[in-house]
Amino acid sequence: MELSTELLVFANWSTLVVCMVLKFPQILAVMAARSAEGLSLSSLLLEVTGFLVFLRYQMYYDYPMETYLEYPILIAQDVVLLLFILYYSGHMSSALSYCGMFFGLWNILVLKKWIIDIALNLCTLISASSKFLQLQHLWRTKDSGQASALTWAMATYTCATRIFTTLMSTGDIAVLVRFIVLLILNCWVVFVILKYRKKSDDKKKD
Repeated sequence: MELSTELLVFANWSTLVVCMVLKFPQILAVMAARSAEGLSLSSLLLEVTGFLVFLRYQMYYDYPMETYLEYPILIAQDVVLLLFILYYSGHMSSALSYCGMFFGLWNILVLKKWIIDIALNLCTLISASSKFLQLQHLWRTKDSGQASALTWAMATYTCATRIFTTLMSTGDIAVLVRFIVLLILNCWVVFVILKYRKKSDDKKKD
């Protein structure tokens, strides 16, 4: 029993630590290249939406804070990354509109219990769609560009730890399904990024 408790504490805190720097490799790669090539804006917008819905759901049902504490950190990092993408793509004027959209979503979610419940079920679809959009972008361009394999690998780790912590704490099936789906898709994105990174490196050598 003590071992299980220790593992739960480790999983919670290691997830938080990883999430504190999860987007840094991606942000730094974009800053260094002064380009958002290889990144999908639509994918990032859907990811932020999924994070907001999930965070609101956890708070609404008063789940243990340690099971979702990383989400405000992830959202903040995604917002920074979003601003860089908008800046380098010449669409900074859209930033205010996106802020208004996310603010409205945050408040609408808790108007009724059925809204937040349906939103969580859609949240898995939204988050999965964000991964598919990134995969689609990579397949279309056949170039990983500034996409960071390290960031996606760390995201894979956090999904794995959250499967464990969900099983050990709330046992929420909807939350569990979400993390299993995202774990699989994150692994897929890492594989595709590494695949196209290798092709790009081989071309440079030639």
